[in-house]
Amino acid sequence: RWVLSLQCKGSRNFMSALRRAVEVDFKDKDKHKSQGIYLLTTGIPDQETHTISAYVAEVCRGFDLQLHVCLFSVMEDVDSNGIIPAHYANPIETAIAFKEIVQAANGRFHWFGEAGM
Repeated sequence: RWVLSLQCKGSRNFMSALRRAVEVDFKDKDKHKSQGIYLLTTGIPDQETHTISAYVAEVCRGFDLQLHVCLFSVMEDVDSNGIIPAHYANPIETAIAFKEIVQAANGRFHWFGEAGM
């Protein structure tokens, strides 16, 4: 239910989002039986891939959890003002990074482009 209170905002601070999801969901883990977290994203996280991979491997093992990523990519990765994000990677580099992250989390990676899957 806590997720319903969240507001949308632009950020690729993956570590902060994952920490929040894990801390909120697992503080009462006897009541909750989550098996997976799904990340819906449009680009590369702000943090380095190896840092995220190490963190998710530790968290997912500790909670018997899987992280799944759905990457939605378009050819132009700019916001409505035409500004490229501070930590930029092309769609292929982004997909490679998320494949590494989900592998560390024993999860699945799905990539959707402009034409669909």
